[in-house]
Amino acid sequence: MVAPEQLLDGFVPDFEFTPIDPLPASEFETRLRRILREAVLRDYDGLIIQAEMAGWLRTSNHYLRWVCDWTREGVLLIPTDKAEASILFSFYSDAALVPPPGEPTWVDDIRQVGGWGRQFFARPGDTTSKLVEATKSAVADLGLTGGRFALIGDYLSTPYWTGLAKAMPNEQFHEENEIILRMQRVRSAKEQDLVRAAAQLIDIGIQAAHHVIRPGVTDHEIYAAFSYAQLARGGETADSYQIGINRHGTHVSKPYGHVVRPGDIIQLYISSVTYRGYVAQAARMVAVGDVSDEQEEVFEMCVDAVERAMRRARPGVLVSDVHNAAFEAYIKRGFLESAQARTMPWNWEPNPDGTPRAVPRRDVDDEDWEAQGRKLRHVYPATIGPNSPGLGHELSLPGMRDYPVTSSNHDELEPGMIFVTHAQWLDPLHVGCNLGNALLITGDGIENLSCHTPLEPFRVEV
Repeated sequence: MVAPEQLLDGFVPDFEFTPIDPLPASEFETRLRRILREAVLRDYDGLIIQAEMAGWLRTSNHYLRWVCDWTREGVLLIPTDKAEASILFSFYSDAALVPPPGEPTWVDDIRQVGGWGRQFFARPGDTTSKLVEATKSAVADLGLTGGRFALIGDYLSTPYWTGLAKAMPNEQFHEENEIILRMQRVRSAKEQDLVRAAAQLIDIGIQAAHHVIRPGVTDHEIYAAFSYAQLARGGETADSYQIGINRHGTHVSKPYGHVVRPGDIIQLYISSVTYRGYVAQAARMVAVGDVSDEQEEVFEMCVDAVERAMRRARPGVLVSDVHNAAFEAYIKRGFLESAQARTMPWNWEPNPDGTPRAVPRRDVDDEDWEAQGRKLRHVYPATIGPNSPGLGHELSLPGMRDYPVTSSNHDELEPGMIFVTHAQWLDPLHVGCNLGNALLITGDGIENLSCHTPLEPFRVEV
């Protein structure tokens, strides 16, 4: 038996990864100027930007990271007319993270709030209340009492927002996430470099997975090979992607101990690899031995769909045109009647009347799961179609809202836009496929950022 550590022996990617330096401070200063301009146009006296820790040493959004490169929880108070006096309140969770990375590029005044509560910190008090008190005091010290403030955060910010409103009745607060979200549509040249690097990490990880896949290898070992290859070159996380294996190409999951066998179809759904805060995405399939003619047709259709989208995408073309071009591959083969997302079937759709759909109850054979004393008792996914009724979405920072690549998005493509096009078709217990590339719109066409691994399914001979 080969030890897991030996599976990668002899592995060398067929291209050299190009590491990219962190964004320069000047990039963040430009962002600050744009934010301040938006605050002036809306007549705000200041902005309050907040992110919480959301488990596994991650923040609930990337607003602070995008604004000043701060990578842990915090509240950033920015006076519109005196941004150099901005104050960052942080260090109130139980995380022990300190820079680097994450040293704020232009914020000098960082204040440590501390964690509060008898159980964990042996300090009577409430952390949110202490954060509100600190904000109120800082607003007064900055001469902004009675002012208007833009709030930028997420659902975990709600207790803090509520506390501000109660403690500061003379101030006006308005949620304004759009100030930052609207700035995510087009990526700068330096941001493009980071997403390109993230896409290279995905391709290296996929090549590593290809290197180890063979009968007898487990999904844990495939996942580990992918993770090691990208983490060793600067990837930030190893828990934002799925690797699924079954006989039908329909499994998307985390590893659970599946042993690869002839006839298996492996889905490498790399929904996110992060490099210096920026993510890329891709999807690839692996066939272990021979597959059915129906499965080959679905493979061919999904390859065709992504290639049609790539041929259509260029500056000035509507996003919806890219979606429609891809789904012509489905219509041509009789899998769909229309490319309209409103009428398209998809894996997670409810009943036609909008009520929750029952997931089919049926015992499904899975010897590796059963060997662990458990049974697969339902059919997943519950319905036929792609994962969602669309071709893809923008690639942004985690926690930022993405624009969809779908039939109802009639925005024009612009140079600097980056999105994923993934063609999917899952027919429960029958056939399945998920193939996708990350694309960058250039001045005269596209750059395929997922260019170091073939779009076509990888074949393992047995």
